[in-house]
Amino acid sequence: MAKSGKPRDTASATRLITGGRRAEWTGAVVNPPVWRASTHLYENYAALKAGPKGNADGRFFYGRRGAPTQWALAAALTEIEPGAFGTVLYPSGVSAIVGALMAVLRPGDVLLMSDNAYEPSRALGTGLLADFGIETRWFDPLELPAFEAAICEHTRAVLFEAPGSLTMEVGDIPAFAAAARARGVVSVLDNTWASALGFPALERGVDISVMALTKHVGGHSDLMMGSASAGKVFYARLRKTSQALGLVVSPDDAALAARGLRTLGVRLERETASALEIARWLAQRPEIAKVLCPMLPGAPGHAQWTKDFTGGCGLFSIVFRGSDDRARGRFIDTLELFGIGYSWGGFESLVVPIDPAPLRSVTRWPPPGCAAQDRFGVRLSIGLEDPRDLIADLERALAAWGTGRDTPA
Repeated sequence: MAKSGKPRDTASATRLITGGRRAEWTGAVVNPPVWRASTHLYENYAALKAGPKGNADGRFFYGRRGAPTQWALAAALTEIEPGAFGTVLYPSGVSAIVGALMAVLRPGDVLLMSDNAYEPSRALGTGLLADFGIETRWFDPLELPAFEAAICEHTRAVLFEAPGSLTMEVGDIPAFAAAARARGVVSVLDNTWASALGFPALERGVDISVMALTKHVGGHSDLMMGSASAGKVFYARLRKTSQALGLVVSPDDAALAARGLRTLGVRLERETASALEIARWLAQRPEIAKVLCPMLPGAPGHAQWTKDFTGGCGLFSIVFRGSDDRARGRFIDTLELFGIGYSWGGFESLVVPIDPAPLRSVTRWPPPGCAAQDRFGVRLSIGLEDPRDLIADLERALAAWGTGRDTPA
């Protein structure tokens, strides 16, 4: 690796391995040690007085500003995000979204939020931001003209999510981001699904790229963390706001996230391949009205995904044909290899029910192409198990889904 820790002109797979491993942080070992420290000691009084004058990663001051364990992770995330000047770490993905929006919004501002946004993001818009005098308005993630028309003189930021974490819509993010920038609106993207490996957000015109490191980067379902990467101007605002809020991540969690980051590329490749194999199988099943997987040819959003994305992941949703909640419950309870739980991106497969209708303001559910009764679905997070075993598990669950139904599957 480069002794300076700065990436050469290397592929993303190489940067995942070399990023953040500066000699001054690692010493004679491969990984930066876990620095558990609230207090940083100074050599003398003069050094203590000089401490507050510098505020940069890599410079000791006080534990809240981090130490080599956190700095190394932030540097590695910056190095895999083309166009990033720096990355700020947060205690969770939601915290990263809050931190990013609070860095660019003020009372009286208007935030535009994609109608397919993560439920906690929507709750932020109607709750905390509203309490601070910030109005949130929702827009259809597939309708660029409607988005442009929604921008008003008070609009200061827009929050995108692509694909949507429940319904998987893929908007034309480069076009939306360009429209926002032309009007002086800051664009923030929740890029957890694809990561910078599958969608280099800043390079495509987004101002701030957010990820829930809890998901793919951690990769083992054992930590909570988020990040926000940006160019020089917005990175400075992110960092200032984060420090004002007193946010800090545990060095132990930072070490786990850094370890997960090293294998992110190979895990995403495996998950994506397995998810695509399973999605193809599900698309042929008569019990399924719609497979919401943008990586799947013919699925909603596939053309846009092919145009803008270079990678995917194991997360997608399905909609049952003429289902009801009891049938969906039988399906979920029959699964043996899919855990029932929130989150995704770990090594294990997961399933949760989805009910998007109450979480929509300007778009409809069920999705286009589905009948009104086709409204019950589940979200699948495909892990690292053998896809043939997962398909067999799903087949048993679909058989249980059809048990006791009035109409045949």
